[in-house]
Amino acid sequence: MSLSVALQVAQSALAARQTESSVIARNISGAQDPGYSRKSVLLSQTYTDSGQTGGLKVDGIGRVTDSALYSSLLQSTSVGTSQEAVLAGLTRMSETTGDTQNKMSAAARLGELKLSLQSYASDPGNAIQAQDVLQSSKDMVSTLQSGSALVQEVRANADADMATSVREINTLLTQLEDLNSVIVRGTQAGADVTDALDSRDQVLLSLSEEIGITTLNRSHGDVVVYTDSGVTLFETTAREVAFQPTVVYDATTVGNTVTVDGVPVAGPGAVMEIKSGRLHGLAELRDDVAVTYQSQLDEIARGLIEAFAESDQSGGGGPDQAGLFTWSGGPGMPAAATLSPGLAAEIAVNANADPDQGGSLDRLRDGGISDPLDPNYNYNPSGAAGFSDRLQELVSAFDQDTVFDAGVELDPTDSLSGFAASSVSWLESGRKTMTSNVEVQSVILGRTAENLNNKTGVNIDEEMTLLLEIERSYSAATRLISAVDAMLEDLLAAAR
Repeated sequence: MSLSVALQVAQSALAARQTESSVIARNISGAQDPGYSRKSVLLSQTYTDSGQTGGLKVDGIGRVTDSALYSSLLQSTSVGTSQEAVLAGLTRMSETTGDTQNKMSAAARLGELKLSLQSYASDPGNAIQAQDVLQSSKDMVSTLQSGSALVQEVRANADADMATSVREINTLLTQLEDLNSVIVRGTQAGADVTDALDSRDQVLLSLSEEIGITTLNRSHGDVVVYTDSGVTLFETTAREVAFQPTVVYDATTVGNTVTVDGVPVAGPGAVMEIKSGRLHGLAELRDDVAVTYQSQLDEIARGLIEAFAESDQSGGGGPDQAGLFTWSGGPGMPAAATLSPGLAAEIAVNANADPDQGGSLDRLRDGGISDPLDPNYNYNPSGAAGFSDRLQELVSAFDQDTVFDAGVELDPTDSLSGFAASSVSWLESGRKTMTSNVEVQSVILGRTAENLNNKTGVNIDEEMTLLLEIERSYSAATRLISAVDAMLEDLLAAAR
């Protein structure tokens, strides 16, 4: 090896070690930064024209990645945020049931009403017992109305959160477009784009919280992003994610659809429905879970109206009329075995049985609540104070099989009491299951993030070890330069 080649090798080694030292310092500095991946210097061997080793060449700065773990992290994040959104809604709706000790649920109120009716039936002339039945009836109505209002509040909040999520998605897609442009241009120019790649990964991770995504890497560091249902979210430019929020909700309100580049991906009529992400969870809560629970409350209300309906006592075959519990369509009856959306919000205690509204408590015992002027619906024409047949009939109605709407995910042939109890179980079972799912997904997400960090993150001990190795390499290069310098001095001295 000639002296000039030896000097070239030593100089290239010094330059390479200087770059490596700088990168290690950069790694140590960024070790605690979220999303920072370990950087390394890409080196290659150079050769002289004669085939001799010419030293080291710095080809650029690379970063440690693991595409499989990163993809798993994106997926786990999306599934987790979707489940958390549903769980939050279920937890909020569970306020309609409350603690079993507080007897706040519709099932508990039904139990109280039945007990008060039984007590009144044992002493039908007791006005205090009659007043207790009336108060239990009002509590029953209040529970259904407040439960319905809470469910619609949950839906409205989910809708508002969907609008917030859509805005966040559009913001993240704009950031992604800017970073992707920097990466593509930098890669083509041979610049160091590793920090931009880290930033883009963080943007994609944040995006996966809002909507389930998959990614495709292309040449020059370019990336394409799709929803987990296959709709393009980003390809060179960001696609528009659109949603029109609905401010006021009732049981008949149908929320709007979320579209990506004009394709419906969440909400009613979604043709390529997303499967994960906060947006998916909110849409599922708004359009499925909360709607089902609202329908169950509506069916309990309909069951109450039917159970307390008054029939024609004259034998003339007149239609049944809404009795103690009525609705906006009273004294007519709601359609049998058919869901009437919003009935839980409409149900009311009939004013004809409420002294505070000009009614009479005796009608609880005697009937005629539906129309006091029509004697055909009076069960006790003589006005006997000891008449209890009507009250016993009402008590029995709680446990008689009733035909409910089949689309509310409960037994459609259950009794009113059983149906109400099943509704509470349905809600609590759903909340328990979702809580378990969230806990499991949290562990999966934590383990995936930990594994990815172990693979791509910075280990300070390893970086310090590398610094020691670079120090030794630097020392060897300086000794080689000193040796070449001494040899050149001897050569010059001999020439003189």
